[in-house]
Amino acid sequence: MARIDAFLKLGLSQGCSDVHLAVGIPPMLRMHGELRPIKFRELGSAELEGYIDEILSKNQKDVFNKGQDVDFSYVSEESGRFRVNLYRKATGVGATFRFIPTEVPTLKKLDLPPIIQKLCDYHQGMVLVTGSTGTGKSTTLAAMLHHMNQHRRLNIITLEDPIEFVHVPDKSQIIQRELGTHVTSFADGIRSSLREDPDVVLVGELRDAETISMAMTAAETGHLVLGTLHTIGAVKTLDRIIDALPGDQREQTKSFLAQSLKAVVTQNLIKTPDGRGRTAVMEIMINTRAISNLIMTDQSHQIPSQLQMGQNHGMQLMDQALLSAIQEQRADPDDAFKYAHDKELFERFVTDTTVLNAK
Repeated sequence: MARIDAFLKLGLSQGCSDVHLAVGIPPMLRMHGELRPIKFRELGSAELEGYIDEILSKNQKDVFNKGQDVDFSYVSEESGRFRVNLYRKATGVGATFRFIPTEVPTLKKLDLPPIIQKLCDYHQGMVLVTGSTGTGKSTTLAAMLHHMNQHRRLNIITLEDPIEFVHVPDKSQIIQRELGTHVTSFADGIRSSLREDPDVVLVGELRDAETISMAMTAAETGHLVLGTLHTIGAVKTLDRIIDALPGDQREQTKSFLAQSLKAVVTQNLIKTPDGRGRTAVMEIMINTRAISNLIMTDQSHQIPSQLQMGQNHGMQLMDQALLSAIQEQRADPDDAFKYAHDKELFERFVTDTTVLNAK
């Protein structure tokens, strides 16, 4: 057993989502969104490098020794599967281990809005799940794939960095491919997948212009493309895609977004009232004819009003979702306040008045 497994086992027993190891500080656990140190000495440089060296492959060591970050999945004998990011900082090496549950989550268990299940019935186009790091995007997409796997006969290809949830084929065939192991880049992975008769292509992150362009091509040619972006809100997602591509492709990109983008789901994880967990709260944009027209006429700033009034289509603003979660006692009002756009709307629910100073 690798020595680092002891920290992972401790973190898992405490119910943490992430274990942080870095030179010069004690190990840290992220518990329900907050970092907490464990009772341990500060980690030394040689000590931590020794721990890390035990779990790296030769190729990963070579990449890291060249000064590059390394992303990979690690299976601990006693603690299960983790997504790992290995990096260097001013005082030495550091690593973040994110626990990946063995059981693939279901839409029902995650208590996601009913419209998310309907998105799983699409046959072509693009569906994006967005949000900042650590907001559960990969978990939501895993639950969507799980639903498809149980209810549809599809050829599903995933491109991940690294592979997180491991899917067991049921009604569908699921081919999971990892960057650096099976494909060299997301763009090359999409290009290759289009020769493999896919029905659904999941792209772990639309992180550059080439990947976005290839994903658009896949969505326009009769495939359903699922992907993530590190954007907050539908409007910023549209802007990111348009800005990522060359200016002379602006009208073509707008046309794609108006016709082939099916939905943008932006999510945050909010503490539950008892403080023992977090719940996903989502802003949802469904691409209706009205929204399509706003995209084509450069009036995307009016999209939030369509979300606010589009509840019959399953749409909602983040503030509407947060308000519902508070009223249904699924979300802690003080934590929800931090993510609200219209702070005044949520002030009456706040129990800890110190959070009001963060407006």
